This record gives sequence, C-alpha cells and structure tokens, in this order.
Amino acid sequence: MKIYVDADACPVKDIIISEGTKAHIPVILVTSFSHFSTTEQPSGVETIYVDSGADAADYRIMKLAEKGNLIITQDYGLASLGLAKGCTVLHHKGFIYTNENIDQLLQTRYLSAMARKGGKRTKGPKPFTSEDREKFRELFKEVISEL
Repeated sequence: MKIYVDADACPVKDIIISEGTKAHIPVILVTSFSHFSTTEQPSGVETIYVDSGADAADYRIMKLAEKGNLIITQDYGLASLGLAKGCTVLHHKGFIYTNENIDQLLQTRYLSAMARKGGKRTKGPKPFTSEDREKFRELFKEVISEL
C-alpha cells in the first residue's frame, strides 16, 4: 500500500507524513512546481513535482495509484477516479469518499459551477478548523490500521 497526497493545498500533510511513516507506509506528495520546496522529507516520503497546469497533480496520481492505495484529496473529480480504481479516498476535513456519497458531491459541485457561470454568488468552503484537523487525524489513523 502507498499513500498519495494531492499536496498543493493540503493542510494535513504533517499528519499524513507523521502517521504514515510511523506505520511504515510510503507517502508520495504530488505537488506543482509552483510549490517547490528544498525542505528535506523524512525517509519513506517522496515528493513528485508536476506542471502547474489544471489537474496535473490529479493526472499523475491516477497514473501512479493502484487498487488498495490511499489517496488524500479535496478534489471531488480525483476522488471519483480514485474510487473507480479501487482506492480508499479521504478528504482532509475527515470524511471518506464512497460510491454512495460521490455522486451527490459531484452534483453539488456542478450546480454551484453553473450558478456561478450564471452570475450568482455561491458560498466557498467553510474555514479549516482544529476540530477538522483532529477528525482527520483520527480517521486517517483508523483507515491505515485497517488497510
């Protein structure tokens, strides 16, 4: 098993790295060159840089991920593709994407995009909280122990 992280805007990379390396699971951070860092990662953590183009990280993750891998993303499209490939997919706010909830999430995203295209204002995501962080930590630890 490997853990793939859509890392550009992921606020829980530190948790993923800490818990993933403790469990001896390889962690692969996929991020754009615009987020290049010279920070050295611990053993067992790899950073893959991709172009800054739309969905470049998503495409790379889908090229690399295999059935049984774990993907962390806030992107519903990537989550849908990961589920179809047989991966477990988590959101950084501490919930699991499932075949039962992904259609509703994609539909909501589509309707919001259409409303914005029509000139309406829509609400953005709620701010990331310390409660979200702890919810993710507990879910992540539970999922990696089960996998």
